Amino acid sequence: MRHPFRNALLAVALVVTALGAARPAAAAQTAPEFAGIEAWQNSKPLTMKQLRGKVVLIDFWTYSCINCLRTLPHVTRWYDQYKDKGLVVIGVHSPEFPFEKQEANVRDAIARYHINYPVAQDNDLATWDAWDNKYWPAEYLVDQRGNVIAHHYGEGNYAEMENAIRTLLGMPKLADDKAEMDKDAPDFTQLGSPEMYFGSDRSENNASPEGARTGVRDFTAPSRLDLNKFALVGRWEIGRENASLVGASGEIRLHFKAKKVHMVASANDPVTVEVLVDGKPQPPVTVQKSMLYTLFDGDGYKDHVLTIKVPKANFHAFTFTFG
Repeated sequence: MRHPFRNALLAVALVVTALGAARPAAAAQTAPEFAGIEAWQNSKPLTMKQLRGKVVLIDFWTYSCINCLRTLPHVTRWYDQYKDKGLVVIGVHSPEFPFEKQEANVRDAIARYHINYPVAQDNDLATWDAWDNKYWPAEYLVDQRGNVIAHHYGEGNYAEMENAIRTLLGMPKLADDKAEMDKDAPDFTQLGSPEMYFGSDRSENNASPEGARTGVRDFTAPSRLDLNKFALVGRWEIGRENASLVGASGEIRLHFKAKKVHMVASANDPVTVEVLVDGKPQPPVTVQKSMLYTLFDGDGYKDHVLTIKVPKANFHAFTFTFG
């Protein structure tokens, strides 16, 4: 099973860019074609060959990825601002989890995040592989001749990418005081927790002494959780990609360092979970659809212990992500 990267700390460190000016055609890579697309949203099927003569921005994303969701407002703004000047934006939705392959879930996300440009559902990662992509999110800028002249992995560098778009469109670059600032991005120098997975395939953050192998069993939490560890309490079933509560009730405990905590989760029926941080109640969160939920929004990058109390079975936890 492949494990592409979407960890914010890693993605920012892996920025690769050729932004600013187009390279000569002979030195640039010809943009690969779309491959194996399950469905097109907001558009009839498109090909890169059809798009010659346009400036094209390809955005690889998936709707439960917090890094992608923080990038989307910038991508949607570029589309709105430059679509009438020759820019085409195409979102390639390349899923990580099976629920992200469901067309209805993708349509809901497109509506929720006000995406009006074409979205290609790359359910089998065929286009991801054709472009030799490895990260969520990833942006590739293609010039009018069909050459990839810039790319960026992870969050940030929004002003540089916008100026590269403007250069290809024959527009002047933005002055520094007009460049878009990323007000919502975390301070990655202070963010102290990586993405954590509940499934057995990537279980290094699970501190329950019963282990993280697949199967059903009763879990307990250690008396002290180390930083960047979580533990399950109650009867859970561990799958390769998630943990599902099978007992009448259960808990998840987490020791983290961040301002925000998000969880990718779902439930067979709506379930309202109780959330406590350092023993203090937070607003409850109702979970049902397979998506990302915000559990905590604090005021600084501090160590905390979070407890989630789940009152009934058939709650499914996939990942913790942080901001």
